[in-house]
Amino acid sequence: MTIPSMPNDYPEGSFSEGVPDCAPAALLADLEHSGVAYNVTTSERAAHGRDWWPLSIHDVANGHVPHWPGVVVSPSSTADVSEVLRIAGEHHIAVTAQGGRSGVEGGAVAPTGAIALDMTNLNQVVSIDAVSGTVKVEAGTFGPELEACVREHGWTVGHFPQSFDLATVGGWIACRGAGQYSNRYGKIEDIVRGLTVVLANGNVVELGGHAPRQAVGPDLMQLFVGCEGTLGVITEATLAMHPVPAYEQRAAYGFDTFADGLEACRRIMQRDARPAVLRLYDETETLRNFEVPQCALIVLDEGDQLLVNATMEIVREECAEAMTLDPSLVDTWIAHRNDVSALAPLWEHGIVVDTIEVAGAWSTLTSMHEQVVTALTSLKDVLVASVHQSHAYTDGACLYFTFAGKPEGDHVAFYREAWDEASRTVLACGGALSHHHGVGRNRARFVTEALGSAYPLLVSLKAMFDPHDILNPGVLGIGGEPW
Repeated sequence: MTIPSMPNDYPEGSFSEGVPDCAPAALLADLEHSGVAYNVTTSERAAHGRDWWPLSIHDVANGHVPHWPGVVVSPSSTADVSEVLRIAGEHHIAVTAQGGRSGVEGGAVAPTGAIALDMTNLNQVVSIDAVSGTVKVEAGTFGPELEACVREHGWTVGHFPQSFDLATVGGWIACRGAGQYSNRYGKIEDIVRGLTVVLANGNVVELGGHAPRQAVGPDLMQLFVGCEGTLGVITEATLAMHPVPAYEQRAAYGFDTFADGLEACRRIMQRDARPAVLRLYDETETLRNFEVPQCALIVLDEGDQLLVNATMEIVREECAEAMTLDPSLVDTWIAHRNDVSALAPLWEHGIVVDTIEVAGAWSTLTSMHEQVVTALTSLKDVLVASVHQSHAYTDGACLYFTFAGKPEGDHVAFYREAWDEASRTVLACGGALSHHHGVGRNRARFVTEALGSAYPLLVSLKAMFDPHDILNPGVLGIGGEPW
């Protein structure tokens, strides 16, 4: 298959000078002896020194390679990964596991001199248990390939992130990702049932996979769900499936204020109605996406007809005071939900733009929304700041902020300031630093505050699992200096 591309390409002649040396000869000799495929060409090393972190788009457009991994290694099995990590440990060379490199926080950026561990050759659906409704799949498998395979057997995993075409199963799990239908199917930590993980010393461990739930001490599997490659490398996963939905309903409503829409979403969720899609947009984003002068709520549910009918009736009851909008707004969203084509052109024209997804309790969301938008719009050179609610629960929801600005000076300084203001405001409101994009390098400097008294536990886990800081140092705020 063709590996999905990055948002933009390096200009011709970008690598004509200033290219650092590749990995040491002794390391390459050991890789050669192991039989694991590797590549030290300039183009491959440059490509694997980046992911979809928007900050890198400007660098690439200007022919600047921010990071030069020493070698790109492409294992084809768990045994290969084990051997590579053993070799890396002997040479004290850092390793960054990479899938589709679709992450937007810099978590899959391989540092200069490191091993970029390209997992996309581990791309097989291993087995399907059609009685229990589970699928075992290798971590380098892309979303479309997994979904096509299980649908042939009448199933869906139900995990459809915006990066669906670009991301791999391992990336979903490593960042605790959320699909756009997560209200119905859950975030990835709700879907995963078992993992195969390779530790920094090369040891292979099997976690979970025996039953939907178990009470055999702490859930060790969840240590690696969201670890972003800092505690181990995921090579295989068992995921829960659902029957392909046979029925669907769609609806759309308009609210005078974002707060009114949030209140309706809260009531819907707390009545245990969980439509697959329940997305609320503020005035700015509604106008931009749907050309409607209100706060639009789009709703979609799918599954058994009886359940869907009951869910959508609750939605109608709780939105009775809102304006009923044309359900074709849902069609508009579906048609554009994975379109990220505008990102690179904006950056290349000097517009710094990014999204900041966070989460909070219902009791704090309205205040958090207002305070974050105020903090962002108060910054010099900010053009716009907006928000939508994209994933909801009985006790709270995810808010997804977007900001854009045209700084007169240093674009990196402007970008950092915007993230600083938004993140500190969210934490001050008692919210969660990230909901589904993870931490990566971009948010690593906030992890100490975000975890508070629990942060030393994370540091201790890193020291135990990876005492030499081989695995993705600096990501998640551990094992190296944050960005």
